[in-house]
Amino acid sequence: MESLVTVITPMHDSEAYISESINSVLNQSYKNWELILIDDYSQDKTLKIIQPFLETYSNIKLLKNTVNSGAAISRNKGIEAAQGDYISFLDADDLWKPNKLEVQIHFMKTENCAVSFSSYEFIDENGKPLDKIAQALNSLSYSKLLKSNYIGNLTGVYDVKRLGKVTSPNLRKRQDWLLWLAVIKKSGKPALGMSESLAFYRVRKGSMSSNKMTLIKHNYWVYQKGLGFSKGKAFYSMLVFLKEHFFVKSKLIQPTNKS
Repeated sequence: MESLVTVITPMHDSEAYISESINSVLNQSYKNWELILIDDYSQDKTLKIIQPFLETYSNIKLLKNTVNSGAAISRNKGIEAAQGDYISFLDADDLWKPNKLEVQIHFMKTENCAVSFSSYEFIDENGKPLDKIAQALNSLSYSKLLKSNYIGNLTGVYDVKRLGKVTSPNLRKRQDWLLWLAVIKKSGKPALGMSESLAFYRVRKGSMSSNKMTLIKHNYWVYQKGLGFSKGKAFYSMLVFLKEHFFVKSKLIQPTNKS
């Protein structure tokens, strides 16, 4: 029997994209999954849109926050409720390719690894391909991940049976980076990357990934607040991050038609 995979999806005012994201899970060739939706106090039509899914599919479940609490608290609530042997993440505006879980779980079992991630492609707000791909590293150590976040959260999976349930600190931004740092540290081994693209990341106007100064500010908080570094160590880590991000990691973003 296939291992159960838990998919965790936080939502906040996600009416524009949530149906498409849920359908990308429903269309998986791998069938033994549960999808936990965590509504972070949406004020739009998100809850109305997902209601037919909840009524039709017993493996799609809803948790609600009574106040807007942020992605970290929402994801952690999903992790605590998870019943799966593996935990994966899909934000409410991103998409998976139909073979994502099948390929990735087979890879993890074949390679006997506790943490994996893959390459992914970029789409715009309307779902149009941006003809760019983020190439995954073959192997990712804790020290390498500390320099810059190399795991696209929509592609990451970790083995609960081997690692237990790992949650993230309560930061409003970049908490996914902290989660994967904690996962790899607990694993004691590098995460393994898959060169195959298995997902689509949606680039939205005003998002942190499209605003470099905002990105830098929140990454600094990862070092100081998330990891507890002193101001001096956090500042030095940010210098390392800037070098890594702009001169090393940036080279992994390539055209999808690159030969």
